[in-house]
Amino acid sequence: MSFIADKQTLDDLSLLGKFNPASVFSLFNQVKTRGAEKLLDTMFLHPLSDVEAINNRSAIFRYFNEHPVSFPFDEKQLERMESYMDEGGDGSYVMALWELGRKKIAAVLVKDDTYELTLTGIDSSIAVLKACEKLLKQLEQEGRDKDQPWMKWSEIVRTITTDARLKDFYKPSRSLMENVRLHHMLTGVFRSQLKMLLELLYETDLYLAVAGVAKAKGFSYAQAFPKERNMLEAKGLRHPGLDKGVANSLSFNTATNVLFLTGANMAGKSTLMKSTGILIYLAHMGFPVAATEVKFSVLDGIYSSVNVPDDLNKGYSHFYAEVLRVKKVAEEVATDKSLFVIFDELFKGTNVKDAYDATLAVTEAFTDFTNCFFIISTHIFEVGHALNNGGSQIAFEFLPTIMNNNVPQYTYQLQKGITTDRQGMIIIENEGILDML
Repeated sequence: MSFIADKQTLDDLSLLGKFNPASVFSLFNQVKTRGAEKLLDTMFLHPLSDVEAINNRSAIFRYFNEHPVSFPFDEKQLERMESYMDEGGDGSYVMALWELGRKKIAAVLVKDDTYELTLTGIDSSIAVLKACEKLLKQLEQEGRDKDQPWMKWSEIVRTITTDARLKDFYKPSRSLMENVRLHHMLTGVFRSQLKMLLELLYETDLYLAVAGVAKAKGFSYAQAFPKERNMLEAKGLRHPGLDKGVANSLSFNTATNVLFLTGANMAGKSTLMKSTGILIYLAHMGFPVAATEVKFSVLDGIYSSVNVPDDLNKGYSHFYAEVLRVKKVAEEVATDKSLFVIFDELFKGTNVKDAYDATLAVTEAFTDFTNCFFIISTHIFEVGHALNNGGSQIAFEFLPTIMNNNVPQYTYQLQKGITTDRQGMIIIENEGILDML
C-alpha cells in the first residue's frame, strides 16, 4: 500500500510545487538535469512505505553526503543523447547503413537536417561516454568504483568504453562508414546499457543535489523501523526552510499518542506542526530531514488540517469544511490505518462554547487509536485542563510568550504543560488599530 497524503495535506505543508520557491520540492530541486528533476518529482509524489526501501535510499543519500563528487556532465548533451537513444533502431548493421545512407542522401539533395541531428546524437553520446570514462578513472583511483551506489554504473561504463569495436571513440572526424558503425554500436549493440546509463546518471545527479542540500543545511537521515514498533522520536526538529529555526524534540508511542499543544498567537504552533508533518513525509521518502536525530516506525499516511478553506461552490462555511475534514480523518483512523494527524486550531470557525465541547470530545476519542499519532493545537486552554486527568495518553506542551514592556516575545521552545497566554488584544493595541477607529 502506498503512503497516503491528500491534496489538503500537501498544500498545508507546501510540499509540492516546482514554481513555488517556498515549497519543500524547490528546496531540494538543485539538480542539474531535467531527467533528475523528473525523478525528484516522482519521488515527491510517491513516498515509500517499505522499511528496507526507505533505509536503502536514505543510505545512498548519506553516502553521497560523505563522498561528494562533481557532476561532470553537460545537461544539453545528456538531453541530446536521450533523444538519440529514444529514436533507436532495430539493432542490425544493415539497417544502420540504410538509415544513415538515406539521411545522408536527403541532406545532400534537399538539405534535410536529420543526418546532422543523428551526428549530433552520436557526438553527444560520445561526449557523455568520455566524461563517464574520466569519472570512472577517478573513482578507481579512489577505490570507490565498487561502492554500492557506483557499482552498477561502473560496470556499464567499463563494459562500453573498453569494447574494441568502439575504436573510433575519440576520433575528431569520421567518415560515413565510421558513423554507420558507431550508430550501429550505440543504438543497436549498447542501446539498453546506454539507456540504463542515462537513468543512473539522472539518479546520481539527484542524489548529489539532495545530499548537497542536506550537508549545507545540517540535515540528518532518519532511521525507519517496522510499523509494529509504533513510535516516533525526533530530536532537534526544525522547519527545513528556516536556516535559523529553533529546534524542538517530539516523541510519540503507543502509551502517548496525542500531543496537546497550546500557545498564544504567533508563538510558533503552526510552524512546529508543519515542521513535524514535513519531517514525516520526507522520512518516508528516504530523504534528509531537518532534525539532529529521527527514528520512526513506518506509517500508512499523514493528514493535516491547517488551512482548511470554505467552499463557495458547495455552500460550505469554514466551520462546516472543518467538520468534514475531521470526519474524513475519523473515517480513515477507524479503518485501523497507522496515521499521523495534525489539527491546527480545531473548530476555530465556530463559537467558543461549541469549539470547546467539540475539541474536548474529538481529542478524547482520538486517544483510543493508539496506532495513530496526533498533534492537536488550540487557543482554548480550558480544554487541556479538562483532558489533564493524570493519564499518560496525552502529552501537554506549550510554546511560551515572554512580555517585554507590553510587547510579546517568543522563544519557540517547547515546554511541558498548558499555557494560559492570550495576547491577541495586546497585539491589536500595539498595532494601533483602535486608535485609527
